[in-house]
Amino acid sequence: MLSARACEVLPVTSPAETSTSESWTAAFAHALRPLIDAARTEVAPPFDASFAEQLGRRLVAIAARTLVLELHKARGTLAGDTGAQRFTSFTRTLDLPALFARYPVLARLLAQACEQAVSAHHELSSRFTRDRPEIVRAIFGGRDPGTLASIETGRGDAHQQGRTVAVLTFESGDRLVYRPRPVGLHEHFSAQLDWLSTRTGISFRSPRLLVRDGYGWLEFVSYEPCADVAGVAEFYRRLGALLALLYAVDGTDMHYENLIACGDQPVLVDVETLFHPTPATSDDPAALALARSVHRTALLPHVLLGDNGVADVSGVGGDHGVLSPLNVVDWADAGTDRMRLVRRPRESSGASNRPVLGGVPAEPADYQDSLMAGFRAGYDAIVTGRDELLRLVRACADDEVRFVARATRQYAVLLDESTHPSVLADAMDRDLAFGVLVIDDPLLDRLVPFEVSDLWHGDVPLFTCRPSSRDLWTTSGLRLPGMLPEPGLHAVERKIAAMSEVDRHDQQWVIAASLASRPRPVSHHSGGALPGHVAAVDPDPARLLVAACGIADQILAHAVTGRDRVNWLGLELVDDRHWTVQPLGAGLSNGYTGVALFLAELGALTGAARYVDFARDAVRPLRSLLSSFAASPGLVAAVGGGFHGLGGICYGLARLTPLLGLDPGLLSTAVSLMPLEDSSFSVVDGVAGSLAAMLAVGTPESLALADHYASVLRGAICRANGFARGHAGIGWALRRYAATVCDESIDVAGQTFLESDAIDPTDTGWCSGLAGAAMASDDDRLCTVLASREPLRDMSLCHGELGVVEALSARHPGAATRRTALLLGALDEHGARCATPGGVPSPGLLTGLAGIGHGLLRQGFPVPSILLLEPVANR
Repeated sequence: MLSARACEVLPVTSPAETSTSESWTAAFAHALRPLIDAARTEVAPPFDASFAEQLGRRLVAIAARTLVLELHKARGTLAGDTGAQRFTSFTRTLDLPALFARYPVLARLLAQACEQAVSAHHELSSRFTRDRPEIVRAIFGGRDPGTLASIETGRGDAHQQGRTVAVLTFESGDRLVYRPRPVGLHEHFSAQLDWLSTRTGISFRSPRLLVRDGYGWLEFVSYEPCADVAGVAEFYRRLGALLALLYAVDGTDMHYENLIACGDQPVLVDVETLFHPTPATSDDPAALALARSVHRTALLPHVLLGDNGVADVSGVGGDHGVLSPLNVVDWADAGTDRMRLVRRPRESSGASNRPVLGGVPAEPADYQDSLMAGFRAGYDAIVTGRDELLRLVRACADDEVRFVARATRQYAVLLDESTHPSVLADAMDRDLAFGVLVIDDPLLDRLVPFEVSDLWHGDVPLFTCRPSSRDLWTTSGLRLPGMLPEPGLHAVERKIAAMSEVDRHDQQWVIAASLASRPRPVSHHSGGALPGHVAAVDPDPARLLVAACGIADQILAHAVTGRDRVNWLGLELVDDRHWTVQPLGAGLSNGYTGVALFLAELGALTGAARYVDFARDAVRPLRSLLSSFAASPGLVAAVGGGFHGLGGICYGLARLTPLLGLDPGLLSTAVSLMPLEDSSFSVVDGVAGSLAAMLAVGTPESLALADHYASVLRGAICRANGFARGHAGIGWALRRYAATVCDESIDVAGQTFLESDAIDPTDTGWCSGLAGAAMASDDDRLCTVLASREPLRDMSLCHGELGVVEALSARHPGAATRRTALLLGALDEHGARCATPGGVPSPGLLTGLAGIGHGLLRQGFPVPSILLLEPVANR
């Protein structure tokens, strides 16, 4: 639900690049000059020159691909000694009539763009002339800004036949924003902000505006830096309260271009997506909970992933200098006869949404306390004054709301790709290109004809709705009855009525987890030592069981229940590189299978039915998931084996089947789907993990797969170190296999991997440090070194204290007991500390609460080790 500019990081160019870009664009515009000049005659001075320049850029964007193709065809016939001269020759000698005869669709699009530009200019000019007295009064407080000096169109996406937001600049330097769509919702949101200000004592700034029928004028809000740290803190406190209101009224699309940092005031300049409907697109209750949470606003970190990395395009994102996650269209050797299209990442130029102190944008996570304080103040004010707010939101019943059917970037890409010369000779070919919009979705597929119509007009498709209605309206005003599951106003009324202390805590978790997901380097190195003095607690089995129950109850309290399943929101690593807030997937390592395994273990030890029931409901989707895998082998290849993938699911099912009384056929099906090949050899996401999992499952089918995986690993080449991702884990898996089949040569191969492992002695964790090396090699010396290290603050299995305790349990039980006693003391004093950024609680197994609970059970009861993928019989 993000605009094209939010989903594609805007490029920044050097002065040299800018001049080159302007040069070739101007040259191509010169080739299209007859069209531009004809349109220019329809515009009165002094705005005709800037109109022609802006229209030229628009026409070049449509024609560039075709012009470059024609340039290549003309090579060898162009005059000039250099590539730049030959390029200029092409633009001066281009035969436009012949070009349009070859590409009639291109001719249609260019003519249409000219007609739209003229029509939009006349409409804006006449509206400004008519409204000027009221603009002076409402926007400029009665002060005349002087003569209109310029009109800049093209701000934001084009809708309704080329109409865009425009900025008008006066001789005095004052500026004015023109929106060619209704702004009544802005006016009502300003009233809601005024109410919130009265209730909280927090002042908010809203743009002054003038509402007109079908359009409006808004104050141009300029960016201003903050004077001091207190100002930055106040900015984020206001932003937190603003977030509470946006959450209550189901606002979305509040990305970095829609927020201006005006000193210590966060100012929203586009609120056309309040009351946005939430179509039920998933049967996962956690996915639906996330879609309805504060996360939906896009004001909090919203990370886009791609081959080039990540970018935060949220209201608190828009970082300068970040590469676009996805490659964007660019031109190599522009302005020469070698000009050609390339796709590559571009750097973000940043935005005006973040407060800046001393020239440095403030990092939102550093002001989490301020943001949380503002959110609590705003949320509590809404709860205590909900009847008053409900009256205000009902005033919006008939306002026009934009309905974002698809990510706007998808439309922008389609518009760009549909200017390829291969689809500009025949209109039917271009129609076929738009066929990708059909995706077998009941709602979206009904919208396709109207989307295609808008795209043919060069627009980003626009649909609107009314908060009081289930209907949608197209760009042309056609009403599509009953398209939405319910009126947006009904959903908002229900949400406001249900807001409570429990919900506030849930939303605060989403805020903290979202801030923790801001792009940053991810380290798998064990963290710092346990701070200060902690009183040890005797780790007897009863005390360990009580502590594990406390962890489990915390997990259950944050479960999201649906009609026939349960799931959780978690802060999870994607590709072991980037943290993201998402519903738990099926995996063992940090998905619902791992959480269910801990709950089932605890249920078996305590006899508490609630743990068993939640575990059974959590794994209920596995049957349909395995059916999807069977129908689409490509999904299995994408998921892979190993601990993170299907290997972990198989191990989890092997353990859960007797604990929960599951159908044994599920395990058999999962084993039959195991991939024979994998992109990695590691334990966590590759062949070594698959080998260990199949050995633990222990069925004839799984053991046959283990033979195959062992043969693959013998010739493996690995450049990483550590248990989870490197030599130690591969060596451990091979030696476990050798012990099972009594093959000395395999044992030697495993030992070779172990000996080639190079461990960072400062890292004590399981995944890449001493704990993992000690588990893999059964080396007393490593255990002795490990026992001498300070207890870790992080309690997780992956690279925290319970991974260390696991490694010490077999050979240094005394050290394991002492460290467990300190961990229990820290748990009593500070609560559970996960391996997530900032220790944000997350339910998963390797980095989260379920793993902490499992580790506690391991120290008091015969529970098989998750980290070592132990079969049940081994404990």
